[in-house]
Amino acid sequence: QVQLAESGGRLVQAGGSLRLSCVVSGDTFTLYTLAWFRQAPGKDREFVAAVSAIGFNTFYADSVKGRVTISRDNARNTVYLQMNSLKPEDTAVYYCAADKGSPAMWFDWTYWGQGTQVTVSS
Repeated sequence: QVQLAESGGRLVQAGGSLRLSCVVSGDTFTLYTLAWFRQAPGKDREFVAAVSAIGFNTFYADSVKGRVTISRDNARNTVYLQMNSLKPEDTAVYYCAADKGSPAMWFDWTYWGQGTQVTVSS
């Protein structure tokens, strides 16, 4: 059973930076595409960023492009989300997800972490 554990969420001021981490265990790390999603109160879960299984391809939502970098360390079984120039609208629970494919819809991703809260104050 694949397990994902996020960390790094906290309260940060607008304009600040934050790095989220997600440790993956239970299977061969490099078999999985990894992604970050987020869900704000009263809103649907939305895609933030993804990185391919080997790590050479990355994808970003338009809302975060240029401010966010996803990366993976295959030696540490960890995926990161570096977020800069944070805005209050980035406030959400951030979830790490893993899948052997690259599902288009968030609810099709197979494995999920429990989430980590990011709050950006204005």
